[in-house]
This record gives sequence, structure tokens and C-alpha cells, in this order.
Amino acid sequence: MSTLTISLEQIQAIYTHAEQTYPQECCGLLMGKINQNYDKIIVDIIPTENAWNSETAKTFEEVETTHQPVTSERRFTISPQVLIQAQKQGRDRNLVIIGIYHSHPDHPAIPSEFDRVCAWSDYSYIIISVETGKATDLQNWSLDEYQQFQVEELIRH
Repeated sequence: MSTLTISLEQIQAIYTHAEQTYPQECCGLLMGKINQNYDKIIVDIIPTENAWNSETAKTFEEVETTHQPVTSERRFTISPQVLIQAQKQGRDRNLVIIGIYHSHPDHPAIPSEFDRVCAWSDYSYIIISVETGKATDLQNWSLDEYQQFQVEELIRH
């Protein structure tokens, strides 16, 4: 399994974003490089807007894991336009999207079933637990060959 390297400044930027958007889920992109061992190194963090709304909720109806209405306090999505723009900017800097981060307001930093069914197999997924407005925990996950989340080693420097 690969590793993900992140700086302490990048962790702080993610914590700040998560706290500022509480009680909504925050989200953002992890831009970086992948070395020959498939280890990922974060070069840049791009905070994005949580684009979840009633329209996106309809788009995800067939993979939704709950029968209650869900809001941006329990779901996130990043608009396709933002993803394309990040890919273009990354290409100019020899960077690629290597993962996504998002927060879980008042919930543990453990992926939900919805997170799992929407995840992409090559990405790292950092989840931040935010308890009553304060970021308290950060965990990193990736999908295994069975499409199940496993903890992915996070190297902090």
C-alpha cells in the first residue's frame, strides 16, 4: 500500500478550512506528485466550495445510503468545473490531483458508506473530524483492491 506525505502547514490549512465551514462539510483537493513506488506527496492544498445542494442530491439518489434528506452538513461534492480547472492548473505545474479531503462535522474521521461508493480508487481521502467547531482528528484512507477503505499511511513532516 502506498503512503501520503503532508506538511504540518498543509494539515493546519485543512484544519482551518474545516473549522471555518463548520457545521457544513468542507472539501478540497490534494495536488501533488506520485513517485515510482506509487507514494503520493502533497505539494498544494486547494480548498473548494462544497457544491452539495438539492440538485446534486438528486444526482446521487441511486447511490445514497440513507432515506432521510441530506444536506451539506452530511455530504459534499466538488463541482466538475472546479475539478477540470484544478487538473489544468496542475498540468501547468507538473502536478496531478492525488486525493480529496473533507470534514465530518460532529462525527469521527471514518469514511461513511456514501464516501466509499463515491470514492475513486487511485485517490487518497483525508477526513477531518470537527467536534463543535474544533478540528480534533485527521485520518487518511484509500480504497483497496476490493473497493473497501483501508487506512493509508500518512507521513507528516
